Amino acid sequence: MRILRAGFVYFFLVFGAGFALALIRIPFLVPRFGVRTAELIEAPVMLLVILWASRYLARRNAPWGRPARLAVGCTAFVLLVAAELGVAYFLGARSPGDYLASRDPISGSVYLASLVFFAVAPALWGPSSWPDQPFTPTPSARQPRR
Repeated sequence: MRILRAGFVYFFLVFGAGFALALIRIPFLVPRFGVRTAELIEAPVMLLVILWASRYLARRNAPWGRPARLAVGCTAFVLLVAAELGVAYFLGARSPGDYLASRDPISGSVYLASLVFFAVAPALWGPSSWPDQPFTPTPSARQPRR
């Protein structure tokens, strides 16, 4: 149950940021640069949001191992894909197949890669990536005694 709750938190953080950025991208960037360029401009910002949210999640649930954090990422991934397809259906009245076919090949590929990164990002963090916590080396990483 805690993994599901953490997955919802991770999903809401990233989806909320993406929704807010869409409010900037659609009315301001798309008319000026086109859909492809506007989505490619947004992609690095979303990657930073994913990095921040996944690190926040991993630090908040520090005792969890990588498999549990990966389960959280996969849960959030399923929620994000369902939300994306749901928004496309209800706002655009398009089927999931039509929506996927309408994606730009370049920016769509970048988006797909960012979705995969979104799913695995929580599992990438570990205690050594948290500078305010002391790092305790494993016995195999210690210097041999002389």
